Amino acid sequence: MDQETRIEADQAIEILAPAQQTAPVVFSSPHSGREYPEEFLAATRLDKQAIRRSEDSFVDEIFGQSPLYGAPLLKALYPRAFVDPNREPYELDPAMFEQPLPGFVNKRSPRVAAGLGTIARVVANGAEIYAGKLNYAEACERIDRCYRPYHAALEDLIETTQRMFDHCILIDCHSMPSVGGPMDNDAGRRRQVDFVLGDAHGRSCSRALTVMVEETLRGMGYTVVRNAPYSGGFITRNYGKPTKGVHALQIEINRALYMNEATYSRAPAMTEVVANMSRLTERLVGLEPQALAA
Repeated sequence: MDQETRIEADQAIEILAPAQQTAPVVFSSPHSGREYPEEFLAATRLDKQAIRRSEDSFVDEIFGQSPLYGAPLLKALYPRAFVDPNREPYELDPAMFEQPLPGFVNKRSPRVAAGLGTIARVVANGAEIYAGKLNYAEACERIDRCYRPYHAALEDLIETTQRMFDHCILIDCHSMPSVGGPMDNDAGRRRQVDFVLGDAHGRSCSRALTVMVEETLRGMGYTVVRNAPYSGGFITRNYGKPTKGVHALQIEINRALYMNEATYSRAPAMTEVVANMSRLTERLVGLEPQALAA
């Protein structure tokens, strides 16, 4: 495909920042973007509804109260189907491209095999996105103009937070379909769990942080599990370095709790979910530093 879809760096992300950051917490919403460029829609074989199946709809709104608690929220404005910031910068499927890919590209990761690399081949239900092959230069364009600004902003937020508070809690915010997708180990089964917490099996954050979030959510009446089927993506694993003071935890919310998955619309129950995530945020910003040592 010769036509390139351009998104300028200043159109790729948004940071909802408090007037003054008063908490050592940063929220990240890499998959809630819903600005689909017309050129991209013209290049896909999917319609405007089907292309949204990988989107973490409204997650940025669910955690959008964080600035009121002194914590910034970074969100991608472009959709995950266009380029995925929760991957390595170059996890690409060679079969998707007209040209051979450079040697530094990760061509064999489990994400690439599933069709969900940095430039995805499929949406969450396994439907193919593109009618033809892509130009590698277009992939580089998307990575430079969308992926890199997201990570530059996230790195800056983490570094600034560490300078201010000597540590940083990174909450990576996601949603999951209420039925397991074809690439999931629970494919086709309705999920009975409300939240999945991913801490890379204890490697990306203090155990005390995971326990606190888990107990808080259970106290709200939710069912919660850890690391199955999601143990944390690139953001959690890349930035979570608890021995260096950065504690990263991924939160996955079952979409059935807050939205109509068929129409991509907010459900009345979303108001309660927003209120509860505000309560969770209040707990996070009030967490004493010594508690993270547990």
